[in-house]
Amino acid sequence: MTSTKVVKNVLFFTLLSFLFLNHPLFAASGQKFVLGPGDYIEISVWKDPDLTKTVVVQPDGNISFPLIGDVEAAGHTVGELRQIVTKRLKEYISNPVVSILPVKIESYKIYVIGKVNKPGMFVVLPPVNVMQALSMAGGLNPFAKSNEISILRVSNQGTQERIRFNYKDITKGRHLEQNINLKSGDVIVVP
Repeated sequence: MTSTKVVKNVLFFTLLSFLFLNHPLFAASGQKFVLGPGDYIEISVWKDPDLTKTVVVQPDGNISFPLIGDVEAAGHTVGELRQIVTKRLKEYISNPVVSILPVKIESYKIYVIGKVNKPGMFVVLPPVNVMQALSMAGGLNPFAKSNEISILRVSNQGTQERIRFNYKDITKGRHLEQNINLKSGDVIVVP
């Protein structure tokens, strides 16, 4: 293969990665999508079909990949993980060109319980705000106390916090800042 073809292929994979990582799903609301347990990703190394694998992020946050073994994936963006895998592969392959594409997102789970028409767990693509989650749950039932809804969230320090949400205010166009984007693991309680 000529050096011109190699350069074109490297540029193509770089452009593909750039376009993918700037897709609205991964750049939504200024937040970067972070991998979590249960997510499926495809890792491929250019010109090495034996190093093209679909792997799942395990409950401990790691993935396992040939040559480099276990790698922590949870908590990293796709771009960060690509850099980690590339660096580790350099011990075995000179100048590896690594692509990582999410295949199936399973780590972003929200829960809606209480007086809604379809309570349950919802596996969704981020971002999802409170009103969207309530819509997925079929809306409030007639007996719901719509001004006493709470979002339960585990804080970064590991403590449980309660965020109040007044459905009536939102439907009247007031205090729209309450309609926050949910984090994976958030529980909406509708009394």
